[in-house]
Amino acid sequence: MKQVTFSSAEDASNYLAEHIIQKINKFNPTATKPFVLGLPTGSSPEGIYAKLIIANKQGRITFKNVVTFNMDEYLGLPPTNDQSYHYFMYNKFFNHIDIPRQNINILNGLAKDIEQECKNYEAKIKRFGKIHLFLGGLGPEGHLAFNEAGSSRRSITRKVTLVESTIKANSRFFDNDSSKVPRYALSVGISTILDNSEEVAIIVLGENKKFALDKTINGKKNDPRFPSSYLQDHDNVLIVCDNAAAGLKSKL
Repeated sequence: MKQVTFSSAEDASNYLAEHIIQKINKFNPTATKPFVLGLPTGSSPEGIYAKLIIANKQGRITFKNVVTFNMDEYLGLPPTNDQSYHYFMYNKFFNHIDIPRQNINILNGLAKDIEQECKNYEAKIKRFGKIHLFLGGLGPEGHLAFNEAGSSRRSITRKVTLVESTIKANSRFFDNDSSKVPRYALSVGISTILDNSEEVAIIVLGENKKFALDKTINGKKNDPRFPSSYLQDHDNVLIVCDNAAAGLKSKL
């Protein structure tokens, strides 16, 4: 596990955006050999997406032969809902880059057969062979995607029940009203991420992520109370954080 720490969130985001650009360009993807990229939502990756958009407009990177798989989606929210992860991804990223729409994969929170939707998503990832880079973030208490405390190392894409701390943390996106936050979501599993990804890159920003980062790096390995500790079970993990998340004081 490699950790890189920066004095600001902007510098951390820029580093990881450049890392993604270099990985894709080095891979030199084609239509028959696409680069497969796992993606998260939330405030942490927004700076990365903004920088990737700029690089795409500058011609430094193209996403024409990139296939994406998002980590999760709320259950019951239509793509038109501004708090759905479909909406987030198109608004913050996909609408501004040259990725073909057929290359975008996000779990369907309105699926009539939830179990089949999860099976199909898991199977589609496996058909591509590998996710070349899975970008992720950490929840304040160490959840990875919507894999909450108690998630198994063997877990795959499935319906999950959100714990109260996650609902409370996400209520800021729902007018600070926790009653508006969906209680269920669809999420890739721990195994989905770790066993299908060549590299996992995690962006960790802000003092409120200090606890989660510490448990991820220094905590007991494969501790189900802190799902991000499962990252210790992967041999190619890059953690990019700012001083606040690392518990360091920034120099004036």
